[in-house]
Amino acid sequence: MRTLSIFLYEWKHFLRSPFKIVALLLFVLASIYGLHNGSDLYEKQNDEIERLNQKVKEDKADILSYFKKGENGPEARPWVNVTEPFWAIWCTPTYYYKKPSPTLVYNIGQTEHYGFYKKINMYANPYDADMAKEIANPERIQSGTLDFAFVILYLLPLLILVLLYNIKGFEAVQGFLPLVVVQTGLKNWWILSRTAFYAILLLLVIFVLMLYGTSLNSAFETYTAFWNIFLLMTLYLLFWTAIYFLILKLGKSTISNTLQMIGIWLLFAFIIPAAIQQWISIEKPTNLMIDLIDTERDKTGEIYAQGDELTDRQLFKLYPSLKETKLAKDTVKIKEARSDSYIALINVAKKEATTSIEKDNLTKNKLISKTYWFNPLTYFQNKLNHLTETHYDDYQNYRDKIQHSVDIRIETMVLDIWNDVKVDKAKYLEYNTTFSNNE
Repeated sequence: MRTLSIFLYEWKHFLRSPFKIVALLLFVLASIYGLHNGSDLYEKQNDEIERLNQKVKEDKADILSYFKKGENGPEARPWVNVTEPFWAIWCTPTYYYKKPSPTLVYNIGQTEHYGFYKKINMYANPYDADMAKEIANPERIQSGTLDFAFVILYLLPLLILVLLYNIKGFEAVQGFLPLVVVQTGLKNWWILSRTAFYAILLLLVIFVLMLYGTSLNSAFETYTAFWNIFLLMTLYLLFWTAIYFLILKLGKSTISNTLQMIGIWLLFAFIIPAAIQQWISIEKPTNLMIDLIDTERDKTGEIYAQGDELTDRQLFKLYPSLKETKLAKDTVKIKEARSDSYIALINVAKKEATTSIEKDNLTKNKLISKTYWFNPLTYFQNKLNHLTETHYDDYQNYRDKIQHSVDIRIETMVLDIWNDVKVDKAKYLEYNTTFSNNE
């Protein structure tokens, strides 16, 4: 009953505080705005994926028309012969997607840092320019766009500060704190109960906002992710509530309590993340992808200029079954087959070049993870990214799948060229089925 009486007292106090009510309303409005931004981005990406799938169907229909008419390819490009494996695969339209999760409504994460679709061909690479063409989330925030996660991570602590800053301090300054203690019991219990009231109030607000988010793009379909996100936000709320409670418990006045709360928020929200970012930049400078650029510019030329014997040895090592193919024993046709297969060696060189990029990124991520114990905002942000499938690891997995798709495409092309396969309508449809697997 004592706690219930304190809750009722605090509820009346809250209703008589226009400043606190306005702060809560602004928080709700910012949250709704952020939820709509996440939902709009989710719909935008799905619409783009749908558009590209329609384009693939149209391109596929154009190629099939050549087989139906008995033609080798478009009249304007007579060198294109879709009955040959090289051109048939080249003309097989394929896109690989990073399909957005419905939970994108809660957290944009690194979604806008990387591309979400990639057109696959024999020359494609996970680190091509079109894989990082969109602006990053911090830049969107500067231009007036933010997401729900930003509101929770940065504005929620400020809202808690506004709701709690004058607890105990006001009564102490007015001189009736001893009377309050006599009426309600232990002073610490009184402070804890008042703090708990606002924690429960904010928890209910966050839950209602998350339910509203589900109405925007069916985020509740990912049932487990919804509750995991809510649990993480609950822990984040309790983290800040506990810090502020300790300040209130040990503080002497409203002004000192407020200054300490603001100082802690600035420390965790800006100073520590900025210092860590600066340290990471010094420890591991940005990889300028020089190795990949050199490979595309110099190594490619070297591969085309190298001797036939070396090329054959490299191709046979990469695909041992080529030794037993028809063209391997045909001294005339092997020249064209060898020429069309250079791309396989270039692909290997590109993969070797991207190893240093991925190694640097992995090192940076490990360094950042070691700071989680004193860098809570980054910890919670990365946890949210994982739960909403917008983390760096999700995009690394996406890049790995892109590379695998390119590898399969090139391997199929090389093997069919060296086996002197003739492409007809059935074979072309088989290519489409093989390369369209986006799982």
